[in-house]
Amino acid sequence: RSIPNILCPIAAAVDYYFFSYSYHSKFRNTTTTKMDVEESTGNVNLISKEGDSFPVPIAVAKMSELVKTMMDEDADDDDDSPTEIPLPNVKAQVLRKVIEFCEHHLQDPMTEIEKPLKSQNMADVVQKWYADFVDLEQVLLFELILAANYMDIKPLLDLTCATVASMIKGKTPEEIRATFNITNDFSPEEEAQVREENKWCEEA
Repeated sequence: RSIPNILCPIAAAVDYYFFSYSYHSKFRNTTTTKMDVEESTGNVNLISKEGDSFPVPIAVAKMSELVKTMMDEDADDDDDSPTEIPLPNVKAQVLRKVIEFCEHHLQDPMTEIEKPLKSQNMADVVQKWYADFVDLEQVLLFELILAANYMDIKPLLDLTCATVASMIKGKTPEEIRATFNITNDFSPEEEAQVREENKWCEEA
C-alpha cells in the first residue's frame, strides 16, 4: 500500500515518541550555539518554493543544518552580495513560520522536551510561546514537520513532532483516525494482522 502524504508527519511523530532517546543523542550537537551567533554577521536570502526571498541574519539561517552546509560550500565565492539559498521544498507561508521559530529560539531557547511526553498539553512540555507557536491547523503543522526535516532544524522538528505525538498519546486507532480524518481502507483481516504486528506500540 502507498502511504498518504498525511501519514508521513504522523509516522515521524510516532517515531519521535517511541524512539527519541537514540535520536536525541545522535543530533545533540547540531544546534546553533552562542558562539555561532557571535561569529555570524550579515544576512542571507532564503528563497521559497514560489521564489519569494526572505533576508535573514546568518545566525538565524545557520540554525538549519542544510542551509549551514550550503553556505559553507559557497564560502569561497568572492561575490559580496548576500548568499541566496534556494529551498524548493518549502512554501513561503511555511518558511515564514520557520524563520519566526528560529529567530525566537536564538533569543529564548526552547526547553528540552522530555521523552516520552509527560503530557498531552504542550504548555506543560515547553514554554508558552512555543506551545502557542504550534497551535496551528493540521495542514500547516504537518508542513512544518516536513520543512524542519528537510532543512534539518532539530529543535523545530522536536517541537512539531512532539505536538503531533501529543495528539496521538492515549488514543485508540479509531480515535487517531478521527483526529486526523484518516480513512481506514484495511479489511478486517488486514487490520487484525497490523494490530498483531504492532502490539508492542500499545504496550510501550
